[in-house]
Amino acid sequence: MTSTIIRTASLALLLGLGACKVSKDTATPQPDLPVEFRNTAAKGDTTSVANLPWKSFFGDATLQTLIDSAIAHNYDMQVALKNIESAQLILGQSKLGYWPDVNFNATYSRTRPADNSLNGQFAPQIVGHKYIEDYNANLGLSWEVPIWGKIRSQQDKALAGYLQTQEARKALQTNLVAGVAEGYYNLLMLDEQLAIAKKNLALNDSTLQIIRLQFTAGDVTALGVQQAEAQRLVAAELVPQIEQSLLVQENALSILTGRLPASIARTAMLEQVPLKDTLSAGVPAQLVSRRPDVRSSELALNIANANVGITKASLYPSLTITAQGGLNSFKSSNWFNIPGSLFGIVGGGLTQPLFQRKQLKTQYELAKVDREKSVILFRQSVLTAVGEVSDALGKIEKLKEQKVVVATRVNTLQQAIVNANSLFRNGLATYLEVITAQGNVLQSELELASIKKGQLSAEAGIVSQPRRRMELIRADRQLKPIGVRVTESRTMSGFLAI
Repeated sequence: MTSTIIRTASLALLLGLGACKVSKDTATPQPDLPVEFRNTAAKGDTTSVANLPWKSFFGDATLQTLIDSAIAHNYDMQVALKNIESAQLILGQSKLGYWPDVNFNATYSRTRPADNSLNGQFAPQIVGHKYIEDYNANLGLSWEVPIWGKIRSQQDKALAGYLQTQEARKALQTNLVAGVAEGYYNLLMLDEQLAIAKKNLALNDSTLQIIRLQFTAGDVTALGVQQAEAQRLVAAELVPQIEQSLLVQENALSILTGRLPASIARTAMLEQVPLKDTLSAGVPAQLVSRRPDVRSSELALNIANANVGITKASLYPSLTITAQGGLNSFKSSNWFNIPGSLFGIVGGGLTQPLFQRKQLKTQYELAKVDREKSVILFRQSVLTAVGEVSDALGKIEKLKEQKVVVATRVNTLQQAIVNANSLFRNGLATYLEVITAQGNVLQSELELASIKKGQLSAEAGIVSQPRRRMELIRADRQLKPIGVRVTESRTMSGFLAI
């Protein structure tokens, strides 16, 4: 009875030691966050574009097709999916940490001892000949008793690593959506600028023809013809430059979508793409909590906490229990004679590291330093996230103001060209005024197209912020865990409630 009580108490003690951890985790810090982003148009607005489906923002069918192709065929995305598979395997293996190692072993040996040895003297009398045979088949078991929380820390590390690969995939998806959208908008801008350059070139041709007629009539000098020709060549040079940029952008967008370089059809013009009247990023804490880079930094802190627990546990004693049992015989005919050939061995060992040239202590101290670095990097990721969203909101607001100014300037310069040409034909303006007006309207129209593209790119940056659900990219069918079901998840404590 007493021995049963002792065994029960010992087992309870071991289970209790396995449940405890010898190190204390560092809690996720709670950085100070602003109540609202800078340059927020609607003060106090708690709605966020991150809660809405991305197709409500990217309504162009061609753009949607390009985004879907990028998700399905982009090679970086395929690598990210393989990283998830690897992490799933590691996580599944870590869940078996509490199980013992079991091996099967079958051996045969034949020994011819020396005649003058003890075995050589007695072997003929026992087995009837001078050699000794041994037949052995057994199962061996080795189990490290889960004390000091080391196995639990290893599982925490594997889980955080798996979740990190998920966040890396989400970050890549976000970048792909923004990258494809920006590349497509850049194509539309280049189309617009090419049309502007060709229109201006045609206008320069008309002006040059008039100046040449006036030169023939003796109304202008050769200098006027040369300056008009030079202005025409400026517009003519833009055409192949923009066509080159179009080719490069189409190739880059094709590669991003996992296809060979090819032309990309456009079903809309830049001016036909609508801009959002208002865009709200919502409450900073809510939007930042969805960013994969912030989540990944938090998971890195979980990994660092687990490493501290693992290295700290290595400083404490480890208890290993071994067992072996099977069949053993010196005659093959008696090998499977049961119970005569049965044998069993049970043993236990306690190992306490004493002197290993401070390797274990140094690993523990390094793990603590890495954990402190993870805290710093987490704070930095939050700060960077807030800054990036604030930059995008500010960019949208200021580009809107710039567009109003530049659009007004374009309208003014377009009217100036009409007036300059009319006055020039009636001899009331010089050719220099006409050339100057044409050069100014060319640059202003190109700038207006660039600003419109900048607005669309800034909106894409806000829209592609990570979402709570997998609405951003519908790749769920590729990402279902195989053989491993994760039911544990951790949120950013204190301020990042999802």
